[in-house]
Amino acid sequence: MPVILGIESSCDETSASVCADGQILSNVIANQTVHEAFGGVVPELASRVHQQNIIPTIHKAIIDAKISKKDINAVAFTRGPGLLGSLLVGSSFAKSFALGMNIPLIDVNHMQAHILAHFIDDPKPVFPFLCLTVSGGHTQIVKVNDYFDMELIGQTTDDAAGEAFDKAAKMLNLPYPGGPLIDKYAKEGNPSAYQFPEPQIPGLDFSFSGLKTAFLYFVRDKQKENPNFLEENMADVCASIQHRIVSVLINKMKKAVKETGINQVAIAGGVSANSGLRNALLEAEQKWKWKVFIPKFEYCTDNAAMIAIAGYHKYLKGEFVGQEVSPLARWSI
Repeated sequence: MPVILGIESSCDETSASVCADGQILSNVIANQTVHEAFGGVVPELASRVHQQNIIPTIHKAIIDAKISKKDINAVAFTRGPGLLGSLLVGSSFAKSFALGMNIPLIDVNHMQAHILAHFIDDPKPVFPFLCLTVSGGHTQIVKVNDYFDMELIGQTTDDAAGEAFDKAAKMLNLPYPGGPLIDKYAKEGNPSAYQFPEPQIPGLDFSFSGLKTAFLYFVRDKQKENPNFLEENMADVCASIQHRIVSVLINKMKKAVKETGINQVAIAGGVSANSGLRNALLEAEQKWKWKVFIPKFEYCTDNAAMIAIAGYHKYLKGEFVGQEVSPLARWSI
C-alpha cells in the first residue's frame, strides 16, 4: 500500500496531502491573503509566504492522515507550470524530504494533476474522455487517453477564462479575487440583461481578449450615462458577462464532442468551481446526452490532493526523478 506525500506550490496556495493506496487521507491548504491589497498575485510575496507556510502545512497533513513520516513511500511535488519562485519552495522541500527519508521523488505536471483529480472519488471517467481545464492561467480542451497520455486539442490564443473573470471583476471595482464575486452576484441577476459578443475563433481554440475589451467599453459608456450604473445593475451585469464566458466554453466543448465522438466530458481547474459553468454542463448532459464529471469544490482550486493522486499513479508506473530535477515555469501538458 504505497503512501504518497503530495506538495503543491505553483501559485499562492501552499498545500500538502497524503494519499494511501489511491485514497486521500488528508488535504491541507494554506491560503495567502497578502495579495488582496495589490489586486493580484505578487510573485515575490507568494514565494516568501510559501516559505513560511510549507513546514506547518506538511506537518498538519501528516498528522491529519494519522501516519508517521516514516510511513511515506514517496514524495510528489508540482514541478510546473507556475510561478518559478513558488515552485522552487515546494520542489526544494520535496527534494530535501526525499533525500532525508531515502525515498523516491516524483515530479507532477500541475495541469495533468487537475485532470487526474477526477480519479480521487467515484464516479471516475473511463478513458478516453474530454476535459475542459479552466483556470486563471489556462483554458484548454484535453483528450485524455490514459493517466499520462493526454492530447491538447484546443487552447486559448490569448487570455484564460479565469483571467477574463478576474479582469471583468476589476472593471466592476470588485476586490481580488473577483471571479467568485461575479459568480455570487450572477446568481441574483438576469443573464440576458446585456448582450456581449462571442469570439469567432476557428477550430477548438479560445480567445477572451476581445470580450474583455468589449466589456471595458460597455462599463465605461454606461458609467458615463449614469455614474451609479454599476451600483444599480451589478447583479445583471455579472450574470450577463458570466453567461457569455460560460457559453464560449460550452460551445467549444460541444464542437469537441462532435469532432471526436467522445461524449464523456469532465471539467478541471479553478474556474470549474463556477456555478454557472457547472450548471451549464449539467444542462448539456441532459440536452445532448453527455456523461459529465464535475469534481468536488475542494479539488477544483489548486490543492495537493490532485498532486498526490497523480504521484500515486506515477509511483505504480515507477516514474521517478533524481535530485537534479528543477522546476519549470512553462510545461506543456
